[in-house]
Amino acid sequence: MTQVLAAQRLKKSFGAVTAAADISLSFDSDTVVSLIGANGAGKTTFLNMVTGYLKPDSGRIQFGGRDIVGLSPRRIANLGISRSFQIPQLFQSMSVRDNLLLAESIAAADDPQAATDAALARFALADYAAQKAGLLPEGIRKLLDVAMALSSRSRLLLLDEPTSGVSADEKFAIMDVVMGAALAAGVTVIFVEHDMDIVARFAGRVVAFYEGGIIADGPPDSVLRAADVRRYVIGEELSDAVA
Repeated sequence: MTQVLAAQRLKKSFGAVTAAADISLSFDSDTVVSLIGANGAGKTTFLNMVTGYLKPDSGRIQFGGRDIVGLSPRRIANLGISRSFQIPQLFQSMSVRDNLLLAESIAAADDPQAATDAALARFALADYAAQKAGLLPEGIRKLLDVAMALSSRSRLLLLDEPTSGVSADEKFAIMDVVMGAALAAGVTVIFVEHDMDIVARFAGRVVAFYEGGIIADGPPDSVLRAADVRRYVIGEELSDAVA
């Protein structure tokens, strides 16, 4: 596989708080990776550094072999890194179709109308096309947010808590649509998630963060069973014999 993203010795502090402590990670193409950890563990800080919303204090980030540290979020997006947020970034008073049409136009699609129709079908949004984004159920808002992110013809998609606020009955169906669309487009996916059922089902690799560092990295079955992950991420009480 081809390496898409490589972070080398990233460090980031906010005063006395260390949000990234010498983080080194690389990601291959056509993979799905989940970042897990308690709130404040450093997951979103990592996404923010990759997407240019934060500049690391030191270290390098290479995308497609190019150093992207110091580039603006817009420039990084234009290079092929897309992101959805925990709170969907939508034009609330505009229809679903118009949100997508605007995103496709900004992305300079050859035919924005046709690209919008394709996105409506790919993300199962056709029935909501005329509805205003601000009136959509949370799960559909999440789908629209991801659909707009992918309009940039990205090679790497970063998802920040894609099932946050989504009902238990909807979460797997929402992720099925998101992952199906992303993988069909040949996009590498990195997603932050607190729901371990979602992580176990959709991730091929899991990276566990704790206090700005990495405490486990590997297949979901081994990472989710690791003692440090069970204690510091999942929150289980372990006896000394088990630990």
